[in-house]
Amino acid sequence: MSKAFTREPGGEDDEDDAGLPPIPAGGKNYITPGGYARMRSELLSLIDDERPKVVEIVHWAASNGDRSENGDYIYGKKRLREIDRRIRFLTKRLELASVTDPAVHFGSEQVFFGATVTYEDEQGNSKTITILGIDEADSLNGQVSWVSPVARALLKSSVGDVVRLQTPAGIQEIEVIQVSYPQKTPG
Repeated sequence: MSKAFTREPGGEDDEDDAGLPPIPAGGKNYITPGGYARMRSELLSLIDDERPKVVEIVHWAASNGDRSENGDYIYGKKRLREIDRRIRFLTKRLELASVTDPAVHFGSEQVFFGATVTYEDEQGNSKTITILGIDEADSLNGQVSWVSPVARALLKSSVGDVVRLQTPAGIQEIEVIQVSYPQKTPG
């Protein structure tokens, strides 16, 4: 086989999932309906809007002659690769997605996927988190992935339960203070 057609580790195609959390082996890619809708909307926007615009710019830049020093062409090709990589990533993740509506647990005091949980640590510090999918969690907004250590410790516990959380500083006990879920929207 020609060396031109072999795929070397560390090549561009290996970067599809670079920096993004992997789906646990044998696990599901749980996601809320809102998270699924946002990812699908991004995918459709890339396919229908952004990619065609970049293709047009690259086509125009290529028609200008020398491509080796043509900034529009070079940047456009690079941006096109980034868009295609993101399209492949979103397509894979959406195919594997298991849409789970947390509203079905509305009124429950037990922690499941999609719960907003307030817990207190041994020092009396209170923290509120929402347990979401790998692709939609945002730690800066108090959202954690369902595979994170704190979410794993809290899952299936109920209000009043004390659970053990493995932290870098050692095992810590945390108490579940409150559990809430979004209300099911009519429609």
